[in-house]
Amino acid sequence: MDYKSRNHAKYALSVHLVFTCKYRLPLLAVLGAEVKALMHSIAAEKDFIITEMEVDSDHIHLLVDFHPKQSILHIVRHLKQISTYRIWRQNGNEALLQQHFRKERTFWSDGYFVSSVGRLDAAAVEKYIKNQGKKK
Repeated sequence: MDYKSRNHAKYALSVHLVFTCKYRLPLLAVLGAEVKALMHSIAAEKDFIITEMEVDSDHIHLLVDFHPKQSILHIVRHLKQISTYRIWRQNGNEALLQQHFRKERTFWSDGYFVSSVGRLDAAAVEKYIKNQGKKK
């Protein structure tokens, strides 16, 4: 991971995100390639980068690099809301999805997993901070 510079800031912000299909349905076994393409297009539109992504039958893992002015919550909302909206409307997916979701147009479960990813582990950062200002 390289540092990026933009608007008087130098940063390297990455998070690991996991989204699960509603009711843990194995929909990504069928729609995985479409969902991955949608996620990349949303990232390009909303100015963040998906550096890695892979699907399992009922969930997706993403590694996302983003700018400090963006919040993780907004990134998650964009990815989940826009992908749900688009997956229902493309390639005749509506018939398949209506079999599973009769009353609502949903795709993802309400929650998500997020974990920060850095170049250094917490212990190394703590040691670095503790040693600041000390003469060698």
